[in-house]
Amino acid sequence: MVGFLRGVGLTGLMARLPFRMAVTGLAAFFLLCSCSREKISFEIVSGSENKALEEMIRQFAKDNRVDLRMHYKGSVDMMLDLREQKVTADAVWPASSIWLNLGDRHRVTKHARSIMYSPVVFGIAGAKARELGFVGKEVRVADILRAVESGKLSFAMTSASQSNSGASAYLGFLYALSNSPEVLTEKHLEDPAVQSGIKRLLAGVNRSSGSSGWLKELFLKGGYDAMVNYESLIIETNQELARMGKDPLHVVYPVDGIVIADSPLAYVDHGDPRKEEFFRKLQAYLLDRKVQQRLLDLGRRTAFGGKYGPEVWKSEWGIDSEKLLSPLKLPAPDVIQDALVRYQTLFRKASNTVYVLDFSGSMRGDGETQLKNAMRLLLDPAESSRYLLQNAPADRITVIPFNTTVSHVWKAEARDAGALRNLVARVESLDPSGGTDMYTPLAQAVSLLCTGDFTASFPAVVLMTDGKSNSGPGPEVLRRAASRCGKEVPVFSILFGDADRIQLDEVSGLTRGKVFDGRADLVAVFREVKGYNQ
Repeated sequence: MVGFLRGVGLTGLMARLPFRMAVTGLAAFFLLCSCSREKISFEIVSGSENKALEEMIRQFAKDNRVDLRMHYKGSVDMMLDLREQKVTADAVWPASSIWLNLGDRHRVTKHARSIMYSPVVFGIAGAKARELGFVGKEVRVADILRAVESGKLSFAMTSASQSNSGASAYLGFLYALSNSPEVLTEKHLEDPAVQSGIKRLLAGVNRSSGSSGWLKELFLKGGYDAMVNYESLIIETNQELARMGKDPLHVVYPVDGIVIADSPLAYVDHGDPRKEEFFRKLQAYLLDRKVQQRLLDLGRRTAFGGKYGPEVWKSEWGIDSEKLLSPLKLPAPDVIQDALVRYQTLFRKASNTVYVLDFSGSMRGDGETQLKNAMRLLLDPAESSRYLLQNAPADRITVIPFNTTVSHVWKAEARDAGALRNLVARVESLDPSGGTDMYTPLAQAVSLLCTGDFTASFPAVVLMTDGKSNSGPGPEVLRRAASRCGKEVPVFSILFGDADRIQLDEVSGLTRGKVFDGRADLVAVFREVKGYNQ
């Protein structure tokens, strides 16, 4: 039609057609042109391990006149969202196909293809790996367990009930402790020897996280000897360590407990054919051999092979790009689900959490409602079990409500259901009033946790506030408490009401914590927070 218009011109066209028909036709033409040029938006929910690929993907989308956004979420959370039919994004990109299989009961995804592969491995400081005798030999899960029980090894790991890397490592441990069966079953999960072994092994976790990417960033801040993560993120960590002039991690592949993330990208059909067309283009682009080579250059394995460049795939880091990895056969979905519940309630290291709750006047209204709903979700077993948020019997819980002063300090053990219900009732009875001094109760919480046994439980402070401290001694009192403690007690801040996060970012930087926004989706936020504290 454009060629036709150029040939006859607008004047000629107007002369040949009745006036009303010409105007209508031209309006339709320009509307068609406008629509064809209109950008579409496209949203991907992805595991944090793919952050390094975002720029490449966004550039491809820009070249195709698509406004693409990537949001990052744990693979287990994606599974729950699919199960609850809460996915509003146009595509999901979990770390493993198991979460699509477990979550997509309503068959809302299609066109799923694995984009790349990365085994879940141990990254251990080079000197520590040599001390343990893990360099130049095959390492089994039993070797790692012995190192943990001797006190020579502790490691950071994502929560198995929140993140694929943690869940994969955990399932690999269970297989190895069950003497490497062809497939893991309920019988193995019920074996007392397996249960004892997994508890002893997970006792070696010294810091937890809800995100593989955040765990990498935390590790780079220093203070840790080892972490469990994707091979690709260990490579990224080593590249950063090299830039910082620090010794790299040595990669250890537990030969009897290897689980490989297959990174499936799947379309979520909301009935827009233009989005589906773009998705197929994006998927084809990512699977193109040239792009697959770029993924190899970034430390991802691909199904098509390619050249493993020595500048990334360094044998001196313990990386063996030529070794044929034998991944485990994953168990049935109901066994995986049961294993996750057992992790959450029986096997994981206990948590010792102090909830610091803002009941100042500025929280009146939405903030108060959201805060009380949050505590009900966390402490009511019927609610928490729906979202893998359960407390383990050995968990300890303290609640400190505050405004300008600390009004109460309430404690409970999670094994006492009556005590948990009593905590909920006490929180429900509070009314917001007065000003805000959040630093004094935070300092009190850090000091309280500092006296605990860090080898037996994860200490954490969870602050729920609108972030507007306007009285009291200020951040210095928290800084002094953290300094006196000399141990890492992270503060995880959750914003409610008319939030102001400036002060909370400072608190997170001081304590190696994190800030979350609790106003939109309480379940998602608390699943994420729990992942950093278990």
